[in-house]
Amino acid sequence: MQEKVEKIVAWLQEKIKESGVKGLLVGVSGGIDSAVVAHLIKRAAPDHSLGVILPCKSNPQDMEDAKKVIDSCGIDSITVDLSETHDVLFNNIQTQLNDQQSVNPDNQQLADANLRARLRMSTLYALAANYQYLVVGTDNAAEFYTGYFTKYGDGGVDLVPLVSLGKGEVREMAEYLGVPDDIVHKQPSAGLWEGQTDENEMGTTYEKIDKYLKGEEIPQKDKEIIDQLHKKSAHKREIAPGPSL
Repeated sequence: MQEKVEKIVAWLQEKIKESGVKGLLVGVSGGIDSAVVAHLIKRAAPDHSLGVILPCKSNPQDMEDAKKVIDSCGIDSITVDLSETHDVLFNNIQTQLNDQQSVNPDNQQLADANLRARLRMSTLYALAANYQYLVVGTDNAAEFYTGYFTKYGDGGVDLVPLVSLGKGEVREMAEYLGVPDDIVHKQPSAGLWEGQTDENEMGTTYEKIDKYLKGEEIPQKDKEIIDQLHKKSAHKREIAPGPSL
């Protein structure tokens, strides 16, 4: 694990040099993936790294956990509350849709959740421009393969240092780095709505996805779910297509 951490830190430092920027920042959600990234970028750029807490009608416990992460790695931090911004924009959109009698109630929860993720992305890039930093993402191998991220939301980043690590490996790295135990063992959730968890939404577990990506045997039902998620999310892993003329 020490070797993996050292390789990622060296890679992050190389990306800073290649890009000609001053440092790195990450959105800290209170979950394990962003906790690991916060620790890694603090090691890579001790004096030029930033953890950004972005509450948006968020669970107060997530905010407390995010603060624990900040304290555990000693990274500089800033908090930008997007709750009011989200309300203004989403309500404006809803008003226009209502005026045109075009509201689709079945899609409102997802539209709301994805807007939160995209507001966070926009905020991270506004801060990155101010500090001349790169935006570092938190997606691990399981999330990237299944497309469990919002396109142009938490998927809108400059670097993805955890993309080759399974969820289990991220957990091992978190323990090695000194992430607080309650965050290491916290049930994974994007925190997009009340009671939402990653595994319930995906229909399978991170453990099974990790095994699948390693070529190990898993139940056929889970294999079919993972294959379907991968196929449906292919567009998220590609740049926007254009016609050949």
